[in-house]
Amino acid sequence: MTIATNLGFPRIGRRRELKTALEAFWSGQADEAALRATAAGLRATHWDLQQGHGIQHVPANDFAFYDHVLDTAVMLGAIPAGYGWQEGPVSLATYFTLARGGAAVPALEMTKWFDTNYHYLVPRLAAGQRFVLTENRPLAAFREAFAQGRRTRPVLLGPVSFLALAKTIDGSDPLDLLEAVLPVYAQILDELAAEGVAWVQIDEPVLALDLPAKTRAAISRAYAVLAPNRGVDILLASYFAPLADNLPTALALPVAGLHLDLVRGAGQLGAVLEAARPELWLSLGIVDGRNIWRTDLRRALATLEQAAAKRGTRQLMVAPSCSLLHVPVDLAQETALPAELKPWLAFATQKLAEIATLTRALDEGAASVADALAESDKAVADRRASTKVHNPAVAARLGAVTPAMERRASAFPTRRARQQARLNLPAFPTTTIGSFPQTAEVRAARAAHARGTIDDAKYDAAIAEWTKQAIAWQEQAGLDVLVHGEFERNDMVKYFGEQLAGYAFTKHGWVQSYGSRCVAPPIIWGDVSRPAAMTVRWTKFAQSLSNHPVKGMLTGPVTMLQWSFVRDDETRETVCRQIALALRDEVTDLEAAGIGVIQIDEPALREGLPLRRADRTEYLRWATASFRLSASGVRDETQIHTHMCYADFNDIMADIIALDADVISIEATRSRMELLDAFKVEKYPNEIGPGVWDIHSPRVPSAAEMAELLRLARGRLADWQIWVNPDCGLKTRRWEEVRPAIDNMVAAARELRSMAQAAE
Repeated sequence: MTIATNLGFPRIGRRRELKTALEAFWSGQADEAALRATAAGLRATHWDLQQGHGIQHVPANDFAFYDHVLDTAVMLGAIPAGYGWQEGPVSLATYFTLARGGAAVPALEMTKWFDTNYHYLVPRLAAGQRFVLTENRPLAAFREAFAQGRRTRPVLLGPVSFLALAKTIDGSDPLDLLEAVLPVYAQILDELAAEGVAWVQIDEPVLALDLPAKTRAAISRAYAVLAPNRGVDILLASYFAPLADNLPTALALPVAGLHLDLVRGAGQLGAVLEAARPELWLSLGIVDGRNIWRTDLRRALATLEQAAAKRGTRQLMVAPSCSLLHVPVDLAQETALPAELKPWLAFATQKLAEIATLTRALDEGAASVADALAESDKAVADRRASTKVHNPAVAARLGAVTPAMERRASAFPTRRARQQARLNLPAFPTTTIGSFPQTAEVRAARAAHARGTIDDAKYDAAIAEWTKQAIAWQEQAGLDVLVHGEFERNDMVKYFGEQLAGYAFTKHGWVQSYGSRCVAPPIIWGDVSRPAAMTVRWTKFAQSLSNHPVKGMLTGPVTMLQWSFVRDDETRETVCRQIALALRDEVTDLEAAGIGVIQIDEPALREGLPLRRADRTEYLRWATASFRLSASGVRDETQIHTHMCYADFNDIMADIIALDADVISIEATRSRMELLDAFKVEKYPNEIGPGVWDIHSPRVPSAAEMAELLRLARGRLADWQIWVNPDCGLKTRRWEEVRPAIDNMVAAARELRSMAQAAE
C-alpha cells in the first residue's frame, strides 16, 4: 500500500503565532513558559492537521524556535566558547544568544539555505571538536506526539550535510570531524529505536550539489555506520535538485528509503527505477514544496503510475518535493485574491490534500478521485486560457531590447570621476542601506490607512513628517549620503509589486525567512509592467529637504523574481527581464527628478544561483543582464548602488563585477570581513561598502569595534573603494539602537579618514 507522507510543515502558524510569541519573549513581555506553551500548541495543531488530511508519515522535530541547523548544532553540543554553556541541556538564553548575539558576543554567521530565502545559522566548529548529545530532540518530539496519541516520523539533519554547512575557526575541513560526530548520531538512532520508532527521516540535502570525492565518501561512510542493524528504518531525503552524479552513491547506501525531488529533478525517475534495489522504498516528491501553484493532478498521477508499473505500490511514498516550510500555511484564509487566480493555488494545507488524493488514486484507481481530478483539470485549462496572464505590449517591448540597453555608456573610471565631481563625497563616505525603523506608530498609521480610518491626506502628512525628521537626523548625525527612510513601504518586494501589473498579494501568505522574520511573497501570475511611477514622489520630496544626496531606493529585478512566487508557465528569464524593463522606467524617472544616487538592491542574486555548476552560466547570463537593463538608462554622473545580503561570493565574483554597479554594499560583519577575500582575489574594480554593524543582532557596536572592522577591510581593499554602512536595512531595529550605532559608525569613518590623512 502506498504511503502518503510529508517532509516538514511550516512552523510559524496560520497567523504567525510563533513570531508573536518569540518577539514577546525577547522583549520581556512573556516568559519562557508562555513561549514553550505556544510552540507546543503549534506542534499539536500541525500534527492534527496533517493526520486529518490523510498524511500517514507525519514529521516530528521539524519545528524550531529559530532554525533547524542551529537546533542540530545545539543538540550536538557544537557551541563555541563564550556563549555560557558548559555541559548538559542548553538553555533558551544560550540558544537565542547564538542566534541573535548578546552584549559581549556576536551572533553566529547567517547565510541562505541552499537556493531558498530561508536563512540558517552557520555552525562554528574547530579541529578536534568534541560532540556530545545535549538532548535527543527527535526523541523528545516523538514522545510529545505519542503522548497525544500520534505516531510520527522524526526528522533530523544528516551528519554530512551538517558538517558541510559548517565553518571552522581554524581553517580545517569540517568533514574531518565525521568520525567524531557519528557516535552521537548513532546514539540518537539507538534511543529512537528503543522507543519503538519505526522510521526516521534524515535529510542530506548536500546530495543536490556537485560533490567532491571526499564528501561522497563521507556519505558512504556515515550510512555504513548509521543504517545497518539500528532497529529503525532510515528514509534518506535530498531535495532542491536531481541527485544526478550522486545517484550511484545514494542508491548504494544501506538505507530503507530514498526521497526524490521530482519537481526539480523529474528526469531522474527513470534512472532510479532501473537501478534501485527492489526492497528500497522510494519517496516520490511530486507536489511542489517551493511554489504555490496547484498541482496538475492528472500529470502527477501519470508520473506515479510510471513508478508503480515498474515497482508496484507496496514500497512507494507520495510526498512534497521538500519540506513545506517554504510555502504559506493555508489558502483558505485568503478572501481577497482575484477570483480567477485563487482556484489555481495551493498552500501547505492544500498540498497535504493533494498528496493524499494522489496516494488514493495510485492505490484505488483514478475513478476513486474523479471529482478532484476534474477540478484540477479545470484549473489547468482555465489558467492556460486566461486573458489576464498575457500582455502583447509587454512582449513587444521586451523584443525591442538591444545589447546597448544592457550596458552603461562609459566605463567605471570615467563614471567615477563624473560622479565625484557631482557628489563631492569625502573619503570613506557614510550611508545606510535604505530603511529606518518601522515603529509601532508607523505600522499603526499604515494599518489605519489600509482600513480607511484615516484618509490619504492625513496619512501622507504623517509620512512627510517622519521623512523630514529622518533627513534632519541624518544631517545631524553626519551621514554623507542620506535615505528617505521608506516609511511609506510595507516590504521591499511587496511595495513595488503592488504598483506593477502582473502581481497579486495575499493577506496571510507568510513564510519564515529567519527566526521571527516572516515575508509574504507576492504572486507573479501575469506579464509584468509599470503603469506609473512608484518611488519618485517621496524620493524627490526627501531630496528637497537637504543639500546632501538622497538615494533613490529600488528592489532589483532578480530579487523581485526570487522573493515572489513566480508563474511556472513562462521562463524565469522572461519574467525577470519584464521586471527589469519596468524598473528601468523608474530609474530614468528618478534621474529626471534630480536624484543623483540610485540603489537597486539585489540581495537574492546569489540565492538564485542553480545548485549545479553546469546550470549556472545560463542563469548568471540573464540575471546580470537583467540588472544592467534596469540600471543602464542613466547618465555617467548618476551613481548606481546595489546591495547584497549574506552569501558566499567566491564562485560568482566575475558575475558581481559584471553587474557594473558603481557601488556595492554587502553584509560582512559576522564574517569579520572574510567575505572581502573574494573581492580582493578578483581585484574588484568598483567601490564597495562592507557592513560594519550586524543589524540582525539587538546590540549596539562601539565605534572602536566598527573601526577595527574597517581596518580589516583596508587590508583587502584600496581606501578609495571603501564606503561605510550597516550590514542591511534598519527596518527591524529600534531608534534607540539606530541612533547610537550610526553615531558610532560615523565616528569610526572619521577615525579612518584621520588615519588615512596622517599616512599620506
